[in-house]
Amino acid sequence: MNDWTVYIMRCSDETLYTGITRDIERRIEEHNGNSLLGARYTRPRRPVRLVYSEAHKTRSVAAKREYEIKRFS
Repeated sequence: MNDWTVYIMRCSDETLYTGITRDIERRIEEHNGNSLLGARYTRPRRPVRLVYSEAHKTRSVAAKREYEIKRFS
């Protein structure tokens, strides 16, 4: 079973987007692609690039870490 990854991407407007996934390469492609699979936030801010990631064993732990990161100023 794949670990869960918490990731931070920098958008073309220099804002940051944080999310979780099991397949970081696929998720980057989705955020940068023309499909509706990318996040609504990142669609008008393409291209995005990965600036940070960390692995966690469970979705629950990854989601808690994502929430913690999103609360940073």
